[in-house]
Amino acid sequence: MTGVVYEQREVRRARYAVAAVFAVHGAVTGSFATRVPWIQDHASVSAGQLGLALAFPALGASVAMPLAGSVSHRFGARNALRGLIGLWTVALVLPSLAPNLLTLCLALFVYGATAGMADVAMNALGVEVETRIGRSIMSGLHGMWSAGALVGSAAGTFAAHLGADARLHHALAAAVLTAVGVVACSWVLDLQPAEDEEPPPRFALPPRSALLIGAVGFCAVFAEGASLDWSAVYLRDQLESSAGLAAACTTGFTLTMAIARIAGDRVVDRYGSVRTVRVSGVLAALGGVLIVVADQPAVAMGGFALMGLGIAVVVPLCFAAAGRSGPNPSLAIAGVATITYTSGLVAPSAIGTLAQVTSLVVSFGLVTVLACGLAAFAGVLRSGDRDRPKISRPSAEVSDPRP
Repeated sequence: MTGVVYEQREVRRARYAVAAVFAVHGAVTGSFATRVPWIQDHASVSAGQLGLALAFPALGASVAMPLAGSVSHRFGARNALRGLIGLWTVALVLPSLAPNLLTLCLALFVYGATAGMADVAMNALGVEVETRIGRSIMSGLHGMWSAGALVGSAAGTFAAHLGADARLHHALAAAVLTAVGVVACSWVLDLQPAEDEEPPPRFALPPRSALLIGAVGFCAVFAEGASLDWSAVYLRDQLESSAGLAAACTTGFTLTMAIARIAGDRVVDRYGSVRTVRVSGVLAALGGVLIVVADQPAVAMGGFALMGLGIAVVVPLCFAAAGRSGPNPSLAIAGVATITYTSGLVAPSAIGTLAQVTSLVVSFGLVTVLACGLAAFAGVLRSGDRDRPKISRPSAEVSDPRP
């Protein structure tokens, strides 16, 4: 009985620790995003060159994410996450040091590679904690990521308002976030491979189940990227709203997603992953319809809020389903993460290209169609609704720090 109580306490502590890691990961992203204009000026690159450079984080992540499984197998989950989150937070300083386009592209490639590997490692540990607890926590963990991104963005906005040098700002942010992330990793689950467990391949194609799950994640992230990057433009250009109101629409969309993710676990526990995503797809599609037919800013803002509410929990549930879809959770999660990163890379440019050829209304018509896909193909997430035993899998052991 004492051992069971001890394990429950350790798992509960691990849940809070991995939540802190998610928040740190999000804070790095928010800290970087707010200083992109400073980085552009420092590197003396044009808007087109900046667009090229900003493709490199996704390229770096796509190349490096399949390596996360072998890193975790070699060093153990806790040490791997500690090292990867440390590399990711330190990589924050690299883009602001770049003096030209070539070095900026290289810096952003490293930045994205470390981000992607840390992303896979922390999601794999999150799925393991969720399995042991026996109820949904992945939505809340991603909500912590969104909260961290908001905090990082707020700090970055304040630093930009003061006219602070981004090199100093990012050095200070990296120091603080590295310390928080490394300390938090001391309490995550210390999963170790079994003695007879074969190491995962360094590079391998994700299983077919992960590709199907990733397709659902692709639809959600496409809608998220389109809304984040184009909602303000939509209100300004299509509905002739003020700059302040247009910016408020984007902020409202982000807040809606964060709140829905933090509250989403209770919904998932009650209705399951499949039904939750089906209803989410309906809400997102309804939001898309409101955006397309809106003739007033308030209607479009309501549509974007519904879009955020509808897509908020989809990606966390995709990661949870991938982690239970086969014998190699890290490989499946890496596959889903690669697809969603690709969607985030493609969405803003695809919306812009289609809008140039047709209109923004047509572009968000495409987003609405993809939102319908969430409802239609939610069944592929059924593995996320399997029974979640509160014991570890045979292939992983948790080290006991007691003497």
